[in-house]
Amino acid sequence: MVHVHWLSLILGVCSIISPAQSLECWRNTSCTGPEKAAFDGIWEKNIYAPSSRTVQPKSILSDLKTKATTDESHPDTATFHGNGSLVVFDFGKEVGGIVHLNYTSTGSGALGIAFTEAKNWIGENSDDSNALWHDGALYANFTSAGHHSYSMPDGKLRGGFRYLTIFLLTEDSASVTIENLQLELAFHPTWSNLQAYQGYFHSSDELLNRIWYTGAYTLQTNQVPVDTGRVTTGVTSGWLNNGTLGPGDTIIVDGAKRDRAVWPGDMGIAVPSTFVSLGDLDSVMNALQVMYNTQDKSTGAFDESGPPLSQTGSDTYHMWTMIGTYNYVLYTNDTDFLSENWDGYLLAMNYIYDKVTYPSGLLNVTGIRDWARWQQGYNNTEAQMILYHTLNTGADLATWVGDSTGLSSTWISRAEKLKTAINEYCWDSSYGAFKDNATDTTLHPQDANSMAILFGVVDDERAQSISDKLTRNWTPIGAEAPELPENISPFISSMEIQSHFLVQKPERALDLIRRSWGWYINNENGTESTVIEGYLINGTFGYRGSRGYYYDTSYVSHSHGWSSGPTSALTNYIVGLSVTSRVGLTWDLSPQFADLEYAEAGFVTSLGKYHASWTKSKNEYVVNLTVPKGTSGTVTLPYATEKKKPTITNNGVSVSRGVTYENGAASFAIASGGSHKIVVR
Repeated sequence: MVHVHWLSLILGVCSIISPAQSLECWRNTSCTGPEKAAFDGIWEKNIYAPSSRTVQPKSILSDLKTKATTDESHPDTATFHGNGSLVVFDFGKEVGGIVHLNYTSTGSGALGIAFTEAKNWIGENSDDSNALWHDGALYANFTSAGHHSYSMPDGKLRGGFRYLTIFLLTEDSASVTIENLQLELAFHPTWSNLQAYQGYFHSSDELLNRIWYTGAYTLQTNQVPVDTGRVTTGVTSGWLNNGTLGPGDTIIVDGAKRDRAVWPGDMGIAVPSTFVSLGDLDSVMNALQVMYNTQDKSTGAFDESGPPLSQTGSDTYHMWTMIGTYNYVLYTNDTDFLSENWDGYLLAMNYIYDKVTYPSGLLNVTGIRDWARWQQGYNNTEAQMILYHTLNTGADLATWVGDSTGLSSTWISRAEKLKTAINEYCWDSSYGAFKDNATDTTLHPQDANSMAILFGVVDDERAQSISDKLTRNWTPIGAEAPELPENISPFISSMEIQSHFLVQKPERALDLIRRSWGWYINNENGTESTVIEGYLINGTFGYRGSRGYYYDTSYVSHSHGWSSGPTSALTNYIVGLSVTSRVGLTWDLSPQFADLEYAEAGFVTSLGKYHASWTKSKNEYVVNLTVPKGTSGTVTLPYATEKKKPTITNNGVSVSRGVTYENGAASFAIASGGSHKIVVR
C-alpha cells in the first residue's frame, strides 16, 4: 500500500548528477582483461553477459503496472500518473550496479526504487540482502516541476537483481516521465569486454549448453570491485555495499546480491568453473590473499570468510583456503604467490593436523561452522574427506614451492593413514556408503560420500556403491541433502555430479544436472541466467529456512558461484579435457558420451589454447584435439562398439603401440602437443 504522506517515508537521499556513460571498465579500475573471446563460434549466443557496461531494461511487466503509461518498444521509459503509480522493469537476466535516471516532473514528490532477483518479491520493499527481511527502497526526491537526474549513492550499489520496481509518491497530482533509465554494471570490473570469455562449451543438448553458461555468468557477477563488500555492522535498515573486501581491483565473492564476501568453501567449486569459462583468476588470487592477510598468525587458523564479514570458527573452510591455494597455483603456476604465503600455509597445515587424534587417527573437528549442514564436529566424515584432499594437494604445493625438508612425502604418508582410518571407522558396510561420523549414526550424507569419490578416498567397488546410494536422495528437481533435510544444495550436488562421472556413470550425472540445474534455469520466477544458492524439495526458494535463514525466503541468493559445478564438469568429463599439472604442461582427455551426439570445449592457460571436440556416428567417432606444443598428455577413449577392441588412427596414422585396453576404453600417450584428429572405429 502506498501512503499519501510520502515525506515521512523518504529514507534515501537524492544525488543530482548525470547518468553514467558507457564505461570500458568499472569507474577508475585498470582494464586488465582480454579484449576478445579466445574461441569464436555459435556458442557465443549463449553468453548472458551484455556487450556494454551500461545496460537498459529489456521489457516492462505490463500486467503489474499501476496508473502508468509505457511503450513496449522503449522499455527504458515510462510515465507515472499520480501517487501510487508503479512500473516493473525487467532486465531479462541477473544484473547489478548503479541505477541512473533522467526524468521530468510536473510537481514535487519522490520516485521509489526497489530491487529483486526473483519475481516472487517484486514490489516496493526489495528482496533481502542484509538479513533484515526486506531491504526497502531508495528514493529520488524532487521538490519542484522540471527536469531532474538521479544516481544511486555508491554505497547503495545493488549487487544482484533482475527486476527493478519504480513507484511514485506525491501529495499532489504530479506526473513523472522517465526519459532514460540506465544501469551501470559493476561486476567483472577489470574487463572492458564482458563477453571476452577465455573458455567455452557446446554440445548437442541445448539445455546443457545454457546451464554451462549460467554458471559462467554467475561467476562473472561474483567478481566484484574490492570496495563493494556487504557491510552489516551498524546497518539497521536497508543495505550498504561499500565494505573493503581485499587487495587489488577485483575479487571473487560468494554471491552477487549477498553475502558479497570471500568464502573459501564456495571457491572449491567456483574456481575450477572460473578457470574453464572466464579464465580470469586475478579475482581468485586477491580472494586467497585476503585470507592469508587476515590469518591468525598465533594459531595458524584462517577465518571462515573474508572481511568485512570475517566470520571465524570453521575447520572445513580453513582447509578450503588451503585447497583453493592449490587450485589457483595449478591453473596459473603463480609460484611467487605461493612462496610469499608459504609460511602462512605451513602454519595452517600444522593448525589443522594437530587436531588429528589417536588411536583412531581421525580429525577431531572443533571449528564446527560449515556450509549449512546441521551437524559438524568431533570425527565428522565430511571433514575427514576434506583433510585427506588438503594433505594430498599440500604435498604437490610443497614440491612446487621447492621444499627440501620432505614435507611432500610426510603429507602423502599422513593422507594414506587417514584414508585407512576413514574407511575403517566411517564406512557403513551394511548400507554401502559412508556414515556422517564414526559413531553408529544411520545418516549417510551427500557431501562426505560425494567427496569420497571426488577426492579418491575409496576403491572402485566402494565408489560404485556410493554412486548407487546417492541416487536414493533424488527428487524430481534435484538431490536432497540428508545432512540438511528437505533442502537441495547445488553446491554439494556439484560434487555429486563429478562423483558419478568419475565412476563412469555419465548418464547418471547428466540426469542430475538436468533435474536440478535444468529445473532452476527454466523456472520463470528465477533469473533464468544464473545458478541459485539452494532451494527446497517442494520447489520453493526457501533454502535454509530452518537453518540460519529464519524462513526469510527472499534472502536466498540467486547468483551463487558455489552452484556452478556443471560448468567445470561438462568441460572436464563430457568433453573430457582437463589439466593434470601446472598451467597444463600435462593434460588429460577422457571423453564420456552419455546420450549426446557431439560436444566440444576449450580453455586457455599461459601456455596457450586447449581445445577438444568429439562427434559420434554409427560404429565410430571422431575426436579433435589441439593443445600447445611442448605439452603432453594421455588420451583415454571409449570403445566405439561395446566389448570390441577398436582400431584407432591419429592424423591418419594407425595407433597400436603403447595402447592399453581396460574397462572398455583404450589409452595412449601424446607427447608432442599440437593438433590431432583421432578416429575410433
